[in-house]
Amino acid sequence: MKHELRLYCEKTKLADLRDFLITELSHSKLTDVLRNELVLAVEEVCANRIIHTHGCNPSSHLHVKVHQYDDRIIFEITDNGEPFDILDYKTPDLKEVIKDRQKNKAGGGVGILLVKRIMDAIEIETHPSWYMVRLIKQLNSK
Repeated sequence: MKHELRLYCEKTKLADLRDFLITELSHSKLTDVLRNELVLAVEEVCANRIIHTHGCNPSSHLHVKVHQYDDRIIFEITDNGEPFDILDYKTPDLKEVIKDRQKNKAGGGVGILLVKRIMDAIEIETHPSWYMVRLIKQLNSK
């Protein structure tokens, strides 16, 4: 099974992404906790691309594909924005993030950490005209 969503780069469209992912994952035998974690990870990557890469420009869009197999689920997020190497991202010290939040009431800084903890593998592909993040979650075969 393979399904795709064209997601325009507006923060309000993240609700459409959640609905799409929940519908796609409802066909699998995932626990509610795992389903919610996967939605969170994909949403975090898409939100970063929408906000930081595309500046919430509604004329830009992402393509989100879901590939479900017996042993794994693969999410592919593709767009034509500037590459960002999530694999090379240095995760901030959580104590510092908490301290900064308490001082400045600022958010952010832990989304990529969550993605890395939730997913089993993250792959990046870059080409002159597009950029793709592939998130892979292995499923226990029991």
